[in-house]
Amino acid sequence: MKGFSLRSGKIFVFVLWILLSMNEFMLFSAKVFNVKKFGAVGDGKTDSTKAFEIAWKKACKNRGKPRVVIPEGVFLIRPLVLRGPCKSHKMHVHVEGVVKAPINITVFKNKKEWILFQHVERVIVSGYGKFDGRGAFAWPLNQCTKQKHCNFLPSSIKFNYVTNGTIQGISSVNSKSFHLSIHNSKHIKLHDIKISAPEDSPNTDGIHITDSSNVTITRSIIGTGDDCISIGPGSRRVLISGVFCGPGHGISVGSLGRYENERDVVGLRVRNCTLTGTRNGVRVKTWPASPKSSASHLVFEDILMNNVHNPIFIDQNYSPYGPSKKQRPSEVQIRKVRFDKIRGTSASKVAVRLMCSKAVPCQDVELSDIDLRYHELGQSTLASCANVHGVSKGLLKPPPCF
Repeated sequence: MKGFSLRSGKIFVFVLWILLSMNEFMLFSAKVFNVKKFGAVGDGKTDSTKAFEIAWKKACKNRGKPRVVIPEGVFLIRPLVLRGPCKSHKMHVHVEGVVKAPINITVFKNKKEWILFQHVERVIVSGYGKFDGRGAFAWPLNQCTKQKHCNFLPSSIKFNYVTNGTIQGISSVNSKSFHLSIHNSKHIKLHDIKISAPEDSPNTDGIHITDSSNVTITRSIIGTGDDCISIGPGSRRVLISGVFCGPGHGISVGSLGRYENERDVVGLRVRNCTLTGTRNGVRVKTWPASPKSSASHLVFEDILMNNVHNPIFIDQNYSPYGPSKKQRPSEVQIRKVRFDKIRGTSASKVAVRLMCSKAVPCQDVELSDIDLRYHELGQSTLASCANVHGVSKGLLKPPPCF
C-alpha cells in the first residue's frame, strides 16, 4: 500500500505538471488575428479601418502573445489608434501587405498622425510590408517651409507613451509629414527598416524622436526630403548605427529652442553611418532668440560623407525662412560634443561649420581624425568657427578653426 501510494502520488504530480505546462503553453502561445477575418479587404479601395480596429482590440484582450497579421494585399486605412494597455504578454503586428493612407487630407481633421500606437507595453511591428502615406497629394498644402506658425501635416506612424517597442523590417514611403515619430516613449528599437520620399518632399523626416529615452536605430536605409533622423527636445540615450542616409538633410539634433519649456537633449551616439548627397551631414541646430535649454554628450564617430554639403555643422542661428529678424542669440547651451573619424568628400568648400551662440558659446567641443576633401579633384577644404571652446587632435583636414 505504501508503494502504491507513493507511486500514485508521483503520477498525480506528473499529471499536474503536464496540465500546468499545457496551461502555460496555451497562455503564452501566439494566437493569430488576421485582419481579413474581421472584414478587411485588400483591394486598395475598400475602407478596412474598422476591421483593423476590431483585430487589434480582440488581440489586446488576449492574455497570450497575440499576433495581428496584415496579409498580402493593399489595405486602405483611415486614421487609426491602436490603444493600450493590453492584457497580452506582448503585442505583435506582422505586416506582409501594403497599408495605404487616404488621399483626402480632410479625413485627418484634428489628427496629428495616421497610425498611432498609444499607451502600449511590449509591442513589435515587423514584416516585409509597406506603409504608403501617399503624401504627394498633400505636400503642396504644406506651409511649414514658409512660415513658423503653421499646421503640420500628419505623421505616418507614431509611438506615443510606448514602452519596449520594436519596429523591424518594414518600409515606409511618401509620408505626408514625418515617417516614424517616437514621443514620450522608452526602450524603443528600430532596425532593418527602409524609408523613402522624394528629395523635394517637405518635412518628411525619416525618424523623429522627442521626449524619449533609450532609443536605438540600426541597419536602416533612409532617403527623404528632410532630416533622415531628427533628435528633438527631451531625447536621452539615443544610439544610431549602421544607417545609410540620402537624399535628405542629414542626421540632426534639433531644431531646438523653438518652444518654451523644452527638455534637454542628453546622450547621443551616431556611429558607423554613411551619408550620400545630403544637404547636411551631422548637425546640431537651434533657433535664435530661444528659451534656455541644453544639448550635451553628443558623439559623432566613424562616419563616411559622400559629396555632402556641410558635413559637420553646428548652426545656432537656424531659420528655414531666411535670416531671422530677431537679433537676440540662441540660449541653447551646446556642450561636450565630439566629432571623431569623419571622412569623405564635401560638396562645399567649407566642410566644418561650427557657428555657436555668442550668448552661450559651445563648450568642450572635440574634433579628432577628420579627413574631408572638396569633391572637385580632391581639393582641400576649410573650417569656419564662431564662439567655440574645445580641442582638436589627430589628422585634421580641414585645419581646425579653434
